[in-house]
Amino acid sequence: MPATIDRHGPTKRVLVVASNPAVSDRTGWPIGFWWSELTHPYREFVEAGYEVTIASPDGGALQADSFSDPDDASGYSAEDLVSRGFIASPEHAALVAGTPSLGEVDLDSYDAVLLVGGQGPMYTFRNDQRVKDLVGRFLASDRIAAVVCHATCVLLDARMPDGDLVVAGRTWTGFANSEEDVADAFTGQRIQPFRIEDEARAMPGTNFVVHGAFRAHAVRDGNLVTGQQQHSGAAAARLVVEALGR
Repeated sequence: MPATIDRHGPTKRVLVVASNPAVSDRTGWPIGFWWSELTHPYREFVEAGYEVTIASPDGGALQADSFSDPDDASGYSAEDLVSRGFIASPEHAALVAGTPSLGEVDLDSYDAVLLVGGQGPMYTFRNDQRVKDLVGRFLASDRIAAVVCHATCVLLDARMPDGDLVVAGRTWTGFANSEEDVADAFTGQRIQPFRIEDEARAMPGTNFVVHGAFRAHAVRDGNLVTGQQQHSGAAAARLVVEALGR
């Protein structure tokens, strides 16, 4: 049963941005967003009484990474009951079957943005100036920007409107080398084109931190919230709720 929510003032609005479908140059797999990194934050936001829009850079139908689907033959995410329920609901499944593009939403009308991870962002978000500018725009206007898992690749070179790196002087997290090692061993090949932790630790003037592999871990530094991997989406969302209030 949903929690009782006492609302004070206007309803908060959160924009959740997920990757459009792509193909991995390394594996040849179709790739996209990770289900739990969308569904778990979505649940937290809705239960806080927020209005949530799911969008993507180009709009249209989205595709999730197969390993994140609770029904995938690998069984990798079989215990993800939140995603299983979201997918089974026609109303909710429709939210990723036809997303608005970033150009179709009024970005100034949202109190926070959350970027969903997955394998897709390593190819799509990393090379998309619209997504990187989105983070800088929210941070510069004192709104919350949350970034989870492999979506944190945008923080390697996203900048504020004044040209400073968005992570300059900040503590943040993202997908760890230890987790890449596990994923590579599970699939029998190196999956990602680069490693976020390697690049983050080579950056001066920023503090990249990780906790144990695949343990929920989220960090809030001012109005930037980051989550380490797929088990950290709900924790990151709770930090957003803590910052925005109900």
